[in-house]
Amino acid sequence: SNPFEVKVNRQKFDILGRKTKNDVGLPGVSRSKAIKKRTHTLLKEYKEREKTNVFKDKRFGEYNTKITPEEKMIRRFTLERQQNYGKKNIYNLNEDEELTHYGQSLAEIEKLNDIVDSDSDTEERGTLSAELTAAHFGGGGGLLRKKVSSGQQDEEEEKPKSRKELIEEMIAKSKYEKQERQTRRESALELTEKLDNDWKEIQTLIVCKTPKSEKKDKEVEKPKPDEYDMIVRELGFEMKAKPSERMKTEEELAKEEQARLQKLEADRLRRMRGIDDQANKKKPSHVSADDLADGFILDKDDRRLLSYKDGKINIENEEEEKEEEDDEYGGKEDNENEEESEEESDSEDEEDDAADGHSDLESDLESEEEAAGNKEEKKHKTDKKQTQNVEELDPEREAAKSELPYTFAVPESYETFKSLLAGRTIEQQLIVLERIQKCNHPSLAVGNKAKLEKLFGFLLEYIGELATLDFPELRTIDRLILPLYNLCQMFPEAASDSIKFILRDAAHDTGEVIEVKGRATFPGLDTLIYLKITSLLFPTSDFWHPVVTPAFMYMSQLLTKCRITTLQDVIKGLFVCCLFLEYVSLSRRFVPELINFLLGVLHISLPKKQAQG
Repeated sequence: SNPFEVKVNRQKFDILGRKTKNDVGLPGVSRSKAIKKRTHTLLKEYKEREKTNVFKDKRFGEYNTKITPEEKMIRRFTLERQQNYGKKNIYNLNEDEELTHYGQSLAEIEKLNDIVDSDSDTEERGTLSAELTAAHFGGGGGLLRKKVSSGQQDEEEEKPKSRKELIEEMIAKSKYEKQERQTRRESALELTEKLDNDWKEIQTLIVCKTPKSEKKDKEVEKPKPDEYDMIVRELGFEMKAKPSERMKTEEELAKEEQARLQKLEADRLRRMRGIDDQANKKKPSHVSADDLADGFILDKDDRRLLSYKDGKINIENEEEEKEEEDDEYGGKEDNENEEESEEESDSEDEEDDAADGHSDLESDLESEEEAAGNKEEKKHKTDKKQTQNVEELDPEREAAKSELPYTFAVPESYETFKSLLAGRTIEQQLIVLERIQKCNHPSLAVGNKAKLEKLFGFLLEYIGELATLDFPELRTIDRLILPLYNLCQMFPEAASDSIKFILRDAAHDTGEVIEVKGRATFPGLDTLIYLKITSLLFPTSDFWHPVVTPAFMYMSQLLTKCRITTLQDVIKGLFVCCLFLEYVSLSRRFVPELINFLLGVLHISLPKKQAQG
């Protein structure tokens, strides 16, 4: 044992014959016992120091797993009956027993009829009751006593009953009625039990078993299952839902779309060049049924040593070795073939010398003519096939050429962008813009973001150019708003910068004109369309916005500083008023320039009156 865990209690004097219990103490053990005791007592008190109520679960056998639930219920019922059995009250109508104390009923004692003086608890101070004197001494005159007693009885009968007596009578009456009801119920139960027993005895005699053959005849056809039951059964056999594939990210979707468009573009180019897919496919070589597939060489050793150069496998060296081997093998075969052909020619010459020469010459001429005829026939057939293929491919080529390319690079300048869209319908222009966005998504390459930001500026410039034509293409502009909005959602900062730049230029131009002339003219249709686009791309209800607030200021400047000279100016001003109404539809702001302009227009529209006098 550890000597530091033991404490020796030394005594001053050693006394013979005295047994000491605490010679050696164990402070560690005693400390742990004390801590346990404190946790069970002091800690509980400390935790419950501010609590007044204590909830104790006194249900019988609630946490006893050995007792079954039925036994628990029976035992609880008996305990409840035992608890209620002892509680009795005067006004309890269910009480049948009378409690007594030393032979006297408690009900009579509670009436407090015997008034005892405080001075005489045990002594009666010489008083004699009438009953006692009559019992011991006769009372002197029995007739008189009888009369008195009869008179007393009449007086008792004439006396009105007290409240307690009335309550006691009522209680007694209710108990009597209850007992009668209970006896009637018990008698009725006994009679019903007797009837049930008699009926069972009679029933065995009445009921007779029918034979199986009759049962089969009487059996009713089973009802057909309901539509609801049929649907429920079908649902049981249906396949349960399988987990679907995870949702793809924007980058993955962009890559898939780019791959799809690249594949379609490759197919279009192949069709445009007239390359046939079927020609590229290798036809399977014919293998006879008797072929044993033993045409491979086993003597050749194909194994090569692995060699590395700068941490990579040397593939070039292997390819060079293969070419060298093929050359050597081919050279050897050529030499062998030449030698064999020389030997054969020598042997043929010797035979020819022996035989007649004229017959050999004739046979050679015939064989040459047949070979030439076969070659001409083959050439003719190949030419026919080629012409047929060209005729078939011509419509496909034309269709491929007329079809839109599937992949587009982002144009670097406005001229290239304009050339891409020139001569195409509005649907084709939308498709081109969509394919440019998909093929050059920002997640596919590093520089794509800057390119698409430039594309937003080119598209804005293109819309402005369409608006400045002699016959403005408003329908085309309306359709081009959608790709413009998509680009704005992708790059909001670049979009706001480009629109701010346009508005700044327009405001600067009008400001210069106002400084010179004092008044300015309304801007062109392109600027008005840019103001309309601003309301579509950016939120107009904000208190302050980097794009919408300058547009507000510019429009208010137009309504106050621009002079109305023609009907076209009125129309432009009213268009700006409509834009103001759109801008303020949610924020409900007051625009005094708008009211002032409308009042001015109404004033101008009135007919002029000649001055009188």
